[in-house]
Amino acid sequence: MEHQQLIDEARKARERAYAPYSNFLVGAAVQTHDGKIFHGCNVENASYGLCNCAERTALFSAMAAGYRPGQFKTLAVIGKTDGPIAPCGACRQVMIELGSPTLEVVLSNLDGKVEVTSAGALLPGAFYLEPDGSPNA
Repeated sequence: MEHQQLIDEARKARERAYAPYSNFLVGAAVQTHDGKIFHGCNVENASYGLCNCAERTALFSAMAAGYRPGQFKTLAVIGKTDGPIAPCGACRQVMIELGSPTLEVVLSNLDGKVEVTSAGALLPGAFYLEPDGSPNA
C-alpha cells in the first residue's frame, strides 16, 4: 500500500475520533506485513489521564485481533497541525515495543505535508525488550 493510501485510511479514522474537550482529532492506520489495515482514533475522557491516542488505539486494535510485536509494516498518523503531526512520548514507546525501531511511520497533516520516518528515529535510545525477552541494551 502506498503512503497516501494509508494516510487516507488514517484520515477516515480521524473522523471517528472522540475529542469533546480538546477538539483535537487524530487518526491513525497501521498496516501489517500481510497487508491488513487497522484503524485508530483518539478517545478523550474527562479524566485526561484516561485518554488514548490514535496511534496506540490502532496498534492495540491489531493486537486484539491477534497480531503480535514485529508484525507491523507501516503506521500513518494525521491531525490538524501546521506541519506533519508529532506523536507523544507514550505513543513513541509503544511504537518501538510493538512495531520495532524499524517500523515505518508516516506523519501527516490535513494540508498534505508528510514526513516519513521510523519508530527508532522518533525515540532514539529507547528501552525495549527483544523478542526473546532480553533488554535491547
